[in-house]
Order: sequence, then C-alpha cells, then structure tokens
Amino acid sequence: MGHVNDEGSGSQQRVPAGSKGEPPQSHAALRAQVESLQQELAVLRVVAREKAELELTAAQLREANQNLVLATVTAQSGRDDAEEANRRQTEFLAMLAHELRNPLAPIGTAAALLPRTAGDDARALELAQVIGRQVSHMAHLLDDLLDAARISSGKITLSLQSVLLDQVIEQAVETVAPRVRERTQELALTLPREPLVLHADRVRLTQVFTNLLSNASKYTPEGGTIRLSAVADAEQAVVTVQDNGTGIAPGLMPHVFDLFTQGPRALARTEGGLGVGLNVVRNLVGMHGGRIDAYSAGEGQGSLFTVVLPLPEGTLAPPREVRTVRRGRAAPLRLLLVEDNRDACETLSHLLVLEGHEVQVAYDGKAGLAAATGGEFDALLCDIGLPGLDGLELIASLRRARGGKPLYAVALSGYCQAEDRSRALAAGFDEYCVKPVNTEALLGLLGSRGRAAASG
Repeated sequence: MGHVNDEGSGSQQRVPAGSKGEPPQSHAALRAQVESLQQELAVLRVVAREKAELELTAAQLREANQNLVLATVTAQSGRDDAEEANRRQTEFLAMLAHELRNPLAPIGTAAALLPRTAGDDARALELAQVIGRQVSHMAHLLDDLLDAARISSGKITLSLQSVLLDQVIEQAVETVAPRVRERTQELALTLPREPLVLHADRVRLTQVFTNLLSNASKYTPEGGTIRLSAVADAEQAVVTVQDNGTGIAPGLMPHVFDLFTQGPRALARTEGGLGVGLNVVRNLVGMHGGRIDAYSAGEGQGSLFTVVLPLPEGTLAPPREVRTVRRGRAAPLRLLLVEDNRDACETLSHLLVLEGHEVQVAYDGKAGLAAATGGEFDALLCDIGLPGLDGLELIASLRRARGGKPLYAVALSGYCQAEDRSRALAAGFDEYCVKPVNTEALLGLLGSRGRAAASG
C-alpha cells in the first residue's frame, strides 16, 4: 500500500482566533452577561436580606403577640384578683360592722333605759347622755367606714326625689346639736326665705351636712362659732359651713378630701375620727352633680367648706313633710323578741316592758319560730343573724305557716347594706332597723302599730 500524504488530503486543521469561521462571544457580550449576573446577584442579595428582615419581623411579631396574650391574661387575672380582693374587703367590712354593732346595741339600749329608771338622779342622767353620745359616735364611724368602701366599689346608688333643702339642713343640725351644746359652741344658721327644692337623696344629702357640721364642731374649740348659710340663684344652691377652729395647714389642703387623710393630732387623739368623712362627703356631693371646695387661711385660722348643688329645671312640688309625733305612751302590745345576744335581748326587753308592752323572748331561730307559731302576738322583733335558723328563714317559714294572717314584723340587724335591707323586706319583714337601734324610732314604730290596732 502506498503512503498517504497529509498535506494533500482533506483533513481539518485548527483555525486561529480572529480568522474566518464560527467566531466566539465578544468581550462586550461577556461583560454584559457578567454585569447582568451581578445585577441578578445584587437583587437576590436584596431579596435575601428583605426575607431575613421579614423573618426577623415575623419572629418579633410572634414574640410580641405572645407577650400581648400573656399581658392580656395577666391583666385579666389582675382584674379578677382585684375584684376578688374588693369583694373580700366589702364582705370583711360588712362583717366587721355587724360584729361591732352587736355590742353597741345593748349599750345604746341601756343608755336609753337609764333616764327611765334613774328618777331624779342627775348624775345617772348625765352618764346616760354620755353613753348615748358615744354609741352614736361609734355608729357614725362605722357608717363612714362602710360608705367609703361602698363608694369605692360603686355599690352606692341614690334614691332621688324632691326634697326641701331647709328640712335637710334642719335634720343635720338636729343630729349634731347635742355635740355642739356639749362643747358650748354657737351654731348660726342663715337660710333663704323661699324654700329651695332639690332633686336629691334625702338621707345621703343629710349625711353630707351632718358630716360637715360634725367636722366643724370637732375641730372648733369649746365656745367657738360655726356658721351655716345657704343662698341660691337660678341654677344652683350654695351652702357654706364655716368655723373659727384649728384650720387646715397649706400642705394638707390639696389632700383634705382624700381617703384616710387627717391633720396633725396630739397623742391623745381627742378629736377622734378615721379620716374618711370628707372623702364620703365629696363623693356624695359629686353623685348629686355638685361639687365641694375647702378653704383655710392656715392653721388656727378656721375653715370654710362650700357645697354647690344644681337646682332642677322646672318647678318640682316640695315633698310632703312627715313628722313622727309621740302621743304619750302607746297602747300595750304583745311582743315576741327573738335575739341571741342575751345582753341585747334583756336590755331591749326591759325597755319595752317599761313602756307597758308584754314581751316574750327567744334566744335562737328555732325557738323563736316555735313561739311565733304557737302563740298570738301583735308584733315580732327579730334579729337576722340567729343560730340554727336565721331571721330570714324564720320570717319566711312564719309567713307560710300563718297562711296570710298578718303579723307586724321588725328586723333588727347589724348588717346595714342596701341589699341586706332588701333581702329582709323580700323575706317578709315590714321594717328593718340597723343596730344599734334608735330606741325612740323603734318605740315610735310600735306606737304607730298600737294606735292602728286600737283604731282597727
């Protein structure tokens, strides 16, 4: 075979760069491609960074949401705890008042008995007055304490009606008059000639002026002067209570209406008090749509309290005045007294017997129910907190057993809240008296009952 010459054959050879044939990509195209890739990479980096930021934000939001849920749960738990604490406080104060009122009841009744048994013994009469004033003072302190608690928990409601301002003030003056006389103080009243009719709660508004007058007497020395004046224009009534007593220090003035605020006192604490009266007054005035301001030039310069109350639009008919008139000794009644506190039971029974009534006593609920169903009585006086069978159960069972036959029933209780009164009346009592019972008021109720029975 012959040798093949490569030079003359048709075999392929490499083509140098730049020579004719299929050309490679240009440098410009490569640069463009690189720049495009770089831009895409930059975009991807931005996207990745944004994604990381979004993930971080999402994580923060999840954490914040968890914290919010936890805070909500904690807040709700805190509210529940606060409500429970407030409920326990209210129950404790109600029980405290009940336990403190119970021993006050026989003390007050004993004080009412002394003038009826002491004859002309001036010293005994004086002691009876002292005991009566101190029992009234203790009951007043309990009322203030409970009212402060009820106001703070929103449990006080007003029973609004048309009331005459001068009658409210006169009732307040009548309440504080014994203390004013005891301290030989002068109480001057300046009232408008025309009657001022307010849309107010008579009891609570009387409490306002009673507290202000009591406070003025407390901080005014013996022989001092207290002035109460009332004026009115077309829209409001303005009542001021001024004294020339110890005054109010400038540092205390901004806090004079705060709860438990009191001025400096001597160790003897001769003025007494809990520092809640003015707080109760401010809240009650505010509930009536009014306001109260205090002013004093300083210690030893006396005090001035100004109460501003709105006058109702239009003309309101003044309320019919109701006065209780004692017409000598009432007709004797057959009474059943059910009371587990033996001191309270014996002193009240003794007082009723001295008034001419026939009294049978029982010391627990079951014995009281048995006596009431087995005997004939004109009236029942019954404690609420009785052992075995409480007063509410007793009166409900008695009403059912009597089958509609009437029996006048008066509840005697150390519980003084509105719901306690409502429950007692709903159970079947006709009247509700809070301990320590005002003996004159109780005798007035029985006197009215005796006159009604006699006329019937």
